[in-house]
Amino acid sequence: MSRNSHPLSGKVALVTGGSRGIGAAIVRRLAEDGATVVFSYSASTDRAQQVVGEVEALGGKALAIKADQASPIEVAALVRETHAVMGRLDILVNSAGVFVTGRIDDPEADRTAFDRQLDINVKGVAATVRAAAPLMGDGGRIISIGTAGADHIPFAGAADYIATKAAVAAYTRGWARDLGPRSITVNIIQPGAIDTEMNPQDGPYAETLNKLAALGRYGQPEDIAAAVAFLAGPDAGYITGATLNVDGGQSA
Repeated sequence: MSRNSHPLSGKVALVTGGSRGIGAAIVRRLAEDGATVVFSYSASTDRAQQVVGEVEALGGKALAIKADQASPIEVAALVRETHAVMGRLDILVNSAGVFVTGRIDDPEADRTAFDRQLDINVKGVAATVRAAAPLMGDGGRIISIGTAGADHIPFAGAADYIATKAAVAAYTRGWARDLGPRSITVNIIQPGAIDTEMNPQDGPYAETLNKLAALGRYGQPEDIAAAVAFLAGPDAGYITGATLNVDGGQSA
């Protein structure tokens, strides 16, 4: 018997930070699997509409909404608008994030950038889940994007960034308990080195990160999107509070 080629048909997904990189790949994959996808973006309307166009060219449905993930007010409005326009919310993917590095002993470290990183990577995720949970139907899915660095810090200066992702991993386990009675699963995917604008495979960290991976190479955004699609789909109904490393063996 052939498997359903559109396992998310009839579902509505919200993806934060869906206009580029991993987020855009997630939007495309969820749409390919049949979901109607709403996604947020922070700056470039042109890039967001390009993703919408890509989804529509494949026969899917997508809507882009501008929202600053660092603003709890805008995040709550994003979730409410998604639910109001689409009439339901089944899947939430917390993909929006920033990557700011700096050693703890660096007197010139950009404290403002570190604070904004905390606002987006931790507080923004928590605000999104708090806004979404009351509107999400029983049996929903919440998936966050973390980092494999939470298990193994690959280089100096990454502590602040990795600490934000480790906090989301802890939240994930706690939220799984909170929402379990409603059969809402909550999981986190921890990517390794993924070829994006934030961390390109020809960038300054490439040599170090390639050596750390058992496969000896970077992954692609579509690798993360495939893992998200699995956790969002019908085969993952008994997986919650879990951490899934998609890192080419970096954490092995």
